[in-house]
Amino acid sequence: MAHRPFTRRQALQNRAWLEALRRTGNPRLAARLLGVHRSTYTKRRARCAAFAQDWDAALAAAHADFHRAGGPRPPEQGTVARNCPPSHRTKGGELHVARTRGGRLQLRRAPAGWMTRQSEQAFFFALSATANVRLAAAAAGFSHSAFYSRKRQRPYFAREMRFSLTLGYDRIEEAAMASAMPDSHADDAWRHNDPPPIPPMTADQAIQLLSLHRKGVRLGWEEPNRRRRRGEAAQAYRARLIAMTAAEKDREAEGAVLRRAAQYEKTGDWRLPEEPPPPELPPLHLVTGWSKAQPVKAVHNPGLALFGGWRLRDWEKRKAGKR
Repeated sequence: MAHRPFTRRQALQNRAWLEALRRTGNPRLAARLLGVHRSTYTKRRARCAAFAQDWDAALAAAHADFHRAGGPRPPEQGTVARNCPPSHRTKGGELHVARTRGGRLQLRRAPAGWMTRQSEQAFFFALSATANVRLAAAAAGFSHSAFYSRKRQRPYFAREMRFSLTLGYDRIEEAAMASAMPDSHADDAWRHNDPPPIPPMTADQAIQLLSLHRKGVRLGWEEPNRRRRRGEAAQAYRARLIAMTAAEKDREAEGAVLRRAAQYEKTGDWRLPEEPPPPELPPLHLVTGWSKAQPVKAVHNPGLALFGGWRLRDWEKRKAGKR
């Protein structure tokens, strides 16, 4: 049964609704922005198939825009919270891009107390100085489990966390080696190095941090160890080694991509310094001697046409001889 056509006022309302839906990808948020109740448009969707199709198209377009812009993103703004610097937690109501259970991206309002992008950057900055996840998490104002959870859920966060941890590991390793030299008393400033400053710690603490993160930084695998565990089945051990190898290859490929991107931004060329330049070639239209065909050749018998490799006259003789 055909539905009653929309009035001009309803058509204008539907247009404004679809535009808000196109910007947010969230029907509930779109209704709040327009100051209307969502059921008004859900009822129209149920009555009109064309309106429902436009609704779905607006959601798909919003998802595509958010995906091109970088996918799920934490809120950008925040407020002061207890034991937390400004802008590290959301005040409530900040817009951010989130993913629904069905996998679609949409714009939402964050509740109070959520982690912001500023908190992520503070965590990376502190981790690059300490190589200590718990200390860096406390400096950013959240528990370490919150950052480990975000690392499992968001590949970009895992990449930046790995880079900052590698930087902190290298700095502490260099400082520990320098402190073991005979004239180490002249280099005690490493305990307050800048930027960013390494917090005061003993040599035992430095060695402990290096031991804890050695396999994750040097061997490319964050979960120890590569030895077969007691009571572990051969099939499970093999699957674990395969997963570790795949993770190492992915990490190497990611590093190569980042190196090429940095090389392109610096020089405008994708080739790395260790790669040989492409071979130099002369203009191909000037290359001669590659063909034995004669460019200018007189026609043997211009009055006779060729057909399938046979001259028509020879073909006629052969045909007459078979009769």
